[in-house]
Amino acid sequence: MLEMRPNCECCNRDLPPDAPMALICSFECTFCQDCAQTKLNYLCPNCGGTLVTRPIRPARLLDRFPASEQRTYKPEGCLAIAPSPENP
Repeated sequence: MLEMRPNCECCNRDLPPDAPMALICSFECTFCQDCAQTKLNYLCPNCGGTLVTRPIRPARLLDRFPASEQRTYKPEGCLAIAPSPENP
Protein backbone atom coordinates (compact mmCIF):
# COMPACT_ATOMS: atom_id res chain seq x y z
CA MET A 1 0.00 0.00 0.00
CA LEU A 2 1.33 3.44 -0.90
CA GLU A 3 2.34 5.74 1.94
CA MET A 4 0.69 8.74 0.25
CA ARG A 5 3.31 11.19 1.52
CA PRO A 6 1.86 14.61 2.39
CA ASN A 7 4.19 17.04 0.62
CA CYS A 8 6.57 17.79 -2.23
CA GLU A 9 10.17 17.02 -1.29
CA CYS A 10 11.40 20.05 -3.28
CA CYS A 11 9.10 22.93 -2.38
CA ASN A 12 7.21 21.48 0.63
CA ARG A 13 3.82 22.11 -1.05
CA ASP A 14 1.00 20.17 0.59
CA LEU A 15 -0.10 17.14 -1.46
CA PRO A 16 -3.15 15.59 0.20
CA PRO A 17 -4.24 12.06 -0.80
CA ASP A 18 -6.58 13.46 -3.46
CA ALA A 19 -4.02 15.79 -5.06
CA PRO A 20 -4.06 15.23 -8.83
CA MET A 21 -0.69 16.98 -9.20
CA ALA A 22 1.30 14.58 -6.99
CA LEU A 23 3.97 12.51 -8.70
CA ILE A 24 6.01 9.61 -7.30
CA CYS A 25 8.90 7.35 -8.27
CA SER A 26 9.00 3.60 -7.60
CA PHE A 27 10.35 4.33 -4.09
CA GLU A 28 7.44 6.72 -3.41
CA CYS A 29 9.55 9.86 -3.33
CA THR A 30 6.88 12.51 -3.82
CA PHE A 31 6.93 15.74 -5.81
CA CYS A 32 4.44 18.28 -7.13
CA GLN A 33 3.80 18.68 -10.85
CA ASP A 34 5.52 22.08 -10.92
CA CYS A 35 8.81 20.84 -9.44
CA ALA A 36 8.74 17.62 -11.47
CA GLN A 37 8.37 19.59 -14.69
CA THR A 38 10.45 22.72 -14.09
CA LYS A 39 13.28 21.42 -11.88
CA LEU A 40 13.48 17.66 -12.27
CA ASN A 41 12.61 16.81 -15.88
CA TYR A 42 10.29 14.13 -14.45
CA LEU A 43 13.25 12.25 -12.91
CA CYS A 44 13.56 11.51 -9.21
CA PRO A 45 16.64 13.31 -7.80
CA ASN A 46 17.06 10.52 -5.25
CA CYS A 47 17.07 7.39 -7.43
CA GLY A 48 16.94 8.67 -11.02
CA GLY A 49 13.64 6.88 -11.66
CA THR A 50 10.78 8.27 -13.69
CA LEU A 51 8.17 10.35 -11.87
CA VAL A 52 4.60 9.31 -12.61
CA THR A 53 1.19 10.44 -11.40
CA ARG A 54 0.40 9.15 -7.91
CA PRO A 55 -2.93 7.32 -7.65
CA ILE A 56 -5.66 8.98 -5.61
CA ARG A 57 -6.81 7.02 -2.58
CA PRO A 58 -10.62 7.08 -2.32
CA ALA A 59 -11.78 9.22 0.60
CA ARG A 60 -13.93 6.37 1.93
CA LEU A 61 -10.76 4.33 2.55
CA LEU A 62 -8.69 6.99 4.31
CA ASP A 63 -10.04 6.17 7.78
CA ARG A 64 -9.02 2.54 7.42
CA PHE A 65 -5.87 3.20 5.37
CA PRO A 66 -4.66 6.71 6.30
CA ALA A 67 -2.10 8.67 4.34
CA SER A 68 1.30 9.28 5.89
CA GLU A 69 1.74 12.39 8.03
CA GLN A 70 5.56 12.31 7.92
CA ARG A 71 6.91 15.12 5.77
CA THR A 72 10.12 14.85 3.76
CA TYR A 73 11.64 18.13 2.64
CA LYS A 74 15.03 18.11 0.89
CA PRO A 75 15.29 21.25 -1.27
CA GLU A 76 19.06 20.84 -1.57
CA GLY A 77 18.49 17.59 -3.48
CA CYS A 78 16.16 19.21 -5.99
CA LEU A 79 18.55 21.11 -8.17
CA ALA A 80 17.51 21.24 -11.79
CA ILE A 81 18.22 18.02 -13.66
CA ALA A 82 19.29 18.52 -17.26
CA PRO A 83 17.43 16.53 -19.94
CA SER A 84 19.19 13.40 -21.18
CA PRO A 85 18.83 11.61 -24.53
CA GLU A 86 16.70 8.96 -22.79
CA ASN A 87 14.47 11.59 -21.12
CA PRO A 88 14.25 14.67 -23.38
